Amino acid sequence: MGLPDDAAEARAQGWRTLAALHARIEDELERALQKQHGLSVSEYSVLDVLARQDDYHLRMNQLSNAVVLSQSATTRLVNRLEDRQLLQRYLCPTDRRGIYTEVTQAGRDLLEQAEPTHDAVLTAALEKAAELPELAPLVDALDNLPLKV
Repeated sequence: MGLPDDAAEARAQGWRTLAALHARIEDELERALQKQHGLSVSEYSVLDVLARQDDYHLRMNQLSNAVVLSQSATTRLVNRLEDRQLLQRYLCPTDRRGIYTEVTQAGRDLLEQAEPTHDAVLTAALEKAAELPELAPLVDALDNLPLKV
C-alpha cells in the first residue's frame, strides 16, 4: 500500500530539501578543508571517526559503515590517507581475517588543526541556510537533535 499522492509528494520534497542542505554544506566544507588543510570532507570524516574511538582504530567494515561509503571507496580513501602517513592498517591479533585501520599521530595532529575550520564553516553554512525559508526547518531540527556522547 503506497502513500497518498500528497504524502508522497511531501516526502519527496522533504528529501530534495534535505539533499540541497547537505550539498550546500558539503560544498562549503570541501572548499575550506581542501584549501586550508589539504583534506576532502570524506578524508576529514575518516580521521574524525577514528580519532573518536577509544584506541583510535576500527575494522575496515566498521569504518565503511561509519562514514557511509562502500567497501571499495573506503579502501581507496584509506590507501590515500595511509600514503600520507595519516593512517595505518594492521591485522587483528585475534582474528587474522580482520584488518584494523588506525589514525596515526600525524593524522590526529592534522585533524586537530582542521577541526576549527570544519566547525566554523559548518556553523556559518547552517546560519546562512537558516535564513532561507525552505531550509530553516531543517536547520532547526538539527539544533534540536539529542547530543550523543
